[in-house]
Amino acid sequence: MRKVLGWFFATLAVLALAETLVSLIHSNQWWIQILNFPRLLTLIVIGVIALGCAAFARAQRWGAVLVPVLAIAAGLQFWRIYPYVPLAAIEVVEASALSNIQAGSCFKALGLNVFQDNRQYGRTIRLIEREQPDILLLMETDGRWVKALAPVLKRYPHRLLRPIDNTYGLVFASKLPVRSARTENVTDQNTPTVYAELTTRDGQPFDYIGLHPRPPLPGQDTDLRDRKIEHAALRIAGHRLPAMAMGDFNDVAWSRTTQLFKQVGGYLDPRIGRGSYPSFPAKYAPVGWPLDQMFVSRDFAIRSLHILENVGADHRPLMAELCLTPEAARPANAAPDTTGPQAFRAARTMTRH
Repeated sequence: MRKVLGWFFATLAVLALAETLVSLIHSNQWWIQILNFPRLLTLIVIGVIALGCAAFARAQRWGAVLVPVLAIAAGLQFWRIYPYVPLAAIEVVEASALSNIQAGSCFKALGLNVFQDNRQYGRTIRLIEREQPDILLLMETDGRWVKALAPVLKRYPHRLLRPIDNTYGLVFASKLPVRSARTENVTDQNTPTVYAELTTRDGQPFDYIGLHPRPPLPGQDTDLRDRKIEHAALRIAGHRLPAMAMGDFNDVAWSRTTQLFKQVGGYLDPRIGRGSYPSFPAKYAPVGWPLDQMFVSRDFAIRSLHILENVGADHRPLMAELCLTPEAARPANAAPDTTGPQAFRAARTMTRH
């Protein structure tokens, strides 16, 4: 029996290395993209396999080979998520570390994929009433969701409602002044993206993007998702205004597509150096993965960033308090990733496929 278990854990060790190597392949195939998501969970599984190998396989002649196999797999997984552990240097400065922050420059933004079939409207309404976000982005909102949310949405002077029953409906609402706001179906019909220009209470304008592209699923590769994400990055690249982007990207922060979005858009990620802030699946978020993203330009400082409690959806809400203070934040923040012609070519290539 001990020998059988030894072979069992040895097989798992080889599979863990194979899964890790396949997950590093640049491909839009749905099954490869999904392997890129649960890296923290995969690290935990590798640890369990290592314990099994130590208990049952070390006495075998080939047992010593398993140690470097598992070490390579664990090292590659950790390498991809390293920026999203507290050991890494932060990119976006804490507002508390800066002086002369004006109250009117700060605001709260909340993003939540409500899960269209979740009919526990009251939990989301109570969340909004408690947190009082200045910017609200809700995804997967159909007509029933919009009707249920009407009383709380009335408190927002600016509302953009796109109720669609295909799981890509969208609600954007703002208490901040809005210069312009619209939705566009960039890659395919009925999957809207929000493009808006807002103003802080002390009069500073900034661009806002709200994204919810299609996920990788059996029979649905990531062409449309990647096209929508990179189109948004190219739209903001070189724009004169500060910018922020948020939403359910159906992609993780460390993926090639999202990293290219960050690079081309000149964004910083407030999670870097703080944690990955996993939001999916809602019931097991601590060992899940970060599908819900928030990026800001170098002009912002952060007061707080939280993944909030489960409100009955399959995602957890992402809540941030930001301050737009360019003169103080820009010298204190990290520089955006270096962007060369190759990055722009890669982004443009994705938008054409």
